[in-house]
Amino acid sequence: MSIQDQFRDFTTHHDRYPLIDSKSTLSGSAEGKVVFIAGASRGIGQATAIAFAQAGAAAVYLTARSETDLQETCTLIAETNPVTKTAYSVCDVTLADQVAASVVDCVAQFGGIDVADANAGFLGPWVKIGESDPASWWKNWEVNMQGTYHIARYALPHLIDSAKRHDSAGQSGGHLILMSSIGAQLLMTGASDYQTSKHAINRLCEFVQSDHGEDGIKCFAVHPGGVATELGHNMPEEMHEYLVDTPDLAACFIVWLASGQADWAKGRYLSANWDVDELKSARTEIEDNDLFVNRLRA
Repeated sequence: MSIQDQFRDFTTHHDRYPLIDSKSTLSGSAEGKVVFIAGASRGIGQATAIAFAQAGAAAVYLTARSETDLQETCTLIAETNPVTKTAYSVCDVTLADQVAASVVDCVAQFGGIDVADANAGFLGPWVKIGESDPASWWKNWEVNMQGTYHIARYALPHLIDSAKRHDSAGQSGGHLILMSSIGAQLLMTGASDYQTSKHAINRLCEFVQSDHGEDGIKCFAVHPGGVATELGHNMPEEMHEYLVDTPDLAACFIVWLASGQADWAKGRYLSANWDVDELKSARTEIEDNDLFVNRLRA
């Protein structure tokens, strides 16, 4: 069964809707939680930080390469929910020591990490492999894959602690969000660097779950929709017509994942476009047929 067949009947959303609205239905769902977001200076990362504040997060820790943009995100969070504490560090996710230092600082300031969102990403020009620049091609993997691994590697010990605390209290903690893309499921001329790196992220999600599921970790690889971010506009111009989704869609979907309502679907690729009620209704089929994972089907 192809990935298209698996989700073709789901209702498609392009903006926040009541079931995942962090201002209403999910209000309070992040109460008491500390959220660590890499790539939080703009676009989807910034929207996710604000959505967690709307959902009542105790603290949101932000990283990105631009201090000015990080300060703007902190201001927007304070305007959204003055109770949510904020802190940030300038961080390049491709550098392990900087990611490790950011995680240490977050834990020192707020006592732990309950949700980690590896949102930082890169998309260079689409060029055929035989015409590509090796440094540009590999940068996709350095940011998208290596950067995601760094977030997972250094956040996981604290997420495991969160899972133990929350699960023992009958709640849900230890959520790790990896930013994937519908591109992971496609084969488009010139996109070998980006689409292979996103395909690998889906597999990394499965390995995180395999390695740490017994520790209480709930990991998801998320397609955020087609969002007209700076990264999205790096695609060829003919692809821009598909950039019809708001950053709020992915942001609220991630808050919904962290609420624990989708813990049964951990270790899988999920799209923010999919209606969450319909997704839950398909739970038995998804689990019985091991859907939304990277597998060869006979």
